[in-house]
Amino acid sequence: MKKFSILIAFVSILLIAISCNDGYKFSIEKPAKTVLNESVTIKMVEKNGKPVDKIQFYVNGKEIASEGNTATINTTNLGVGKHSVAALAFFDGKTKKKNSFIEVFANKKPAIYDYKIVNTYPHDTKAYTQGLEYYNGFLYETTGRRGESTLRKVDIKTGKVLQKIDLDKKYFGEGMTIVNHKIIWLTWQNKKGFVYDLETFKQEKEFAYNKSKEGWGLTQDENNLIKSDGTNKIWFLDKETFKEKHSIQVYTHDRALESLNELELINGKIYGNIYQKSAIAIINPKTGIVEGLADLRSLEKEMAKTQKLVANDEVLNGIAYDKENNRLFVTGKYWGKLFEIELIKK
Repeated sequence: MKKFSILIAFVSILLIAISCNDGYKFSIEKPAKTVLNESVTIKMVEKNGKPVDKIQFYVNGKEIASEGNTATINTTNLGVGKHSVAALAFFDGKTKKKNSFIEVFANKKPAIYDYKIVNTYPHDTKAYTQGLEYYNGFLYETTGRRGESTLRKVDIKTGKVLQKIDLDKKYFGEGMTIVNHKIIWLTWQNKKGFVYDLETFKQEKEFAYNKSKEGWGLTQDENNLIKSDGTNKIWFLDKETFKEKHSIQVYTHDRALESLNELELINGKIYGNIYQKSAIAIINPKTGIVEGLADLRSLEKEMAKTQKLVANDEVLNGIAYDKENNRLFVTGKYWGKLFEIELIKK
């Protein structure tokens, strides 16, 4: 009886396998690479030549028009980045779905910038700089590391810390910005941020992240908070509710730009540190295209004249902009100097 039961089970499994093996084999054909403003043709192919009643195509979850087994996608409407593509085949009363993606790159190379040092100011070598912002004549700075994270108000000329509070030791502090006399401060991996009174540094409330997994850099435009999360994505949040509204993917002509860190909005463009790279990316906030790259590698050499830097740790990070006087400030983690620089297009 036991052997008979095993035989029945084996036959049942075999029948299921045979019924599932309908002889149809599908694949999605698409270009290996495309650039913004190109049209892309994708095809759903049945490799065994079997008849298919209908094929539906979807891009980022939305159905698009198609003709037979082919669809044409205008990348202008997508923007740069990876976009999901799916095709659903109908045949013989059944359906099969295939998933893939297309990757859209920028249609031009970024401009390259050098720099010149305009002024140099003292900076606290105990400040593991995560966020930096110029506001009403002062620098406001957030520092990181678990158990060592602080919020500071700093005199630019002297580097003196005028006001400071410590973050709860269980958090790793990240970037910040100032909105309506409130300081918005991110944490790294705790999926939450905090709101502080600008004058008193008293914590007033907290908010949770949603789709973005981590907090890295933070800046703002007229309507949104603008947040990086350590990937190539930049998120746009409602200033009142802190809810994530949408995101962009950041790309050059040949790659996704990962590890975006501290952010600053300057003249309508997002300036972003690239973690562990002595460079600043200049990003179009509408398209995600990297329009410029500022090469600041020689700033590390400048720092090395007076301070030994720990590789892969004491890196360039921190961008602040004085709009009224058109001054750009940069520094690094534990750097003993704050630099006022001017970018020069090569």
